[in-house]
Amino acid sequence: MEAESIPSLSPLIQSADQWGEVLLLLPLLVALEAVLSADNAIALAAISRGLKDPAQQSRALNLGLALALAFRLVLIAAASWVLDFWPLQLAAAAYLLWLCGSNLLPLFNEEDGEEASTLGSDGHPAHHHHPHHHRSLGAVVATLAFTDLAFSVDSVAAAVAVSDNLLLVMAGGVIGVVALRLTSALFIRWLAVFRRLETAGYLAVGLVGVRLLLRLAAPQLVPPEWGLLLIVAALFAWGFSERRPEPTPGEISP
Repeated sequence: MEAESIPSLSPLIQSADQWGEVLLLLPLLVALEAVLSADNAIALAAISRGLKDPAQQSRALNLGLALALAFRLVLIAAASWVLDFWPLQLAAAAYLLWLCGSNLLPLFNEEDGEEASTLGSDGHPAHHHHPHHHRSLGAVVATLAFTDLAFSVDSVAAAVAVSDNLLLVMAGGVIGVVALRLTSALFIRWLAVFRRLETAGYLAVGLVGVRLLLRLAAPQLVPPEWGLLLIVAALFAWGFSERRPEPTPGEISP
């Protein structure tokens, strides 16, 4: 007689199976969220860095990601609808491509000679106008939330492919947002140190936008997850490859 055929043991066996799935898949979902959110984290860090006050940067990340968490849970709950609703995927792709282009153009227009000769007190070019500077706290919070929402349209598909357990996927999403908050804070500091990192991050953002478009227009051309991760890893290796020049005392503005 098999154990599953004993009525009194069936609930215990089912419970063990459920806990086994949690122990096996939850770390996988968290790792997947962490890896796929690297480009998301740098975008959120660059957006929040537009607020000069570090306290406001932290507050914007807390509020923006709290709102983003609510959006993520709604997306996961409606995953089957989201994956079939092409206008939402198209809007997310268009937003990510706009975010990429609108931030890369100012970065590409900077000249290295000017950047090296006009460093401000934070190690950034004094003449550079960040696209998100001079925005209110509320505007930055809204931008953070909608940016994460656009990324979540892509990541939800990957998470649902790993498990169809709704609560498990939601738990992975919650832990992923917590990890995103921590890594975004790290990237705020790293953006002030590594000159190419912001460019690498927004190139990765554009890559996710292109991936969403391909999923709609030509699914057979969508690169596998490992291929996307290799490209993002190469971009980030390039982004961390060059530090900003250290400002001399004469170049530091009061």
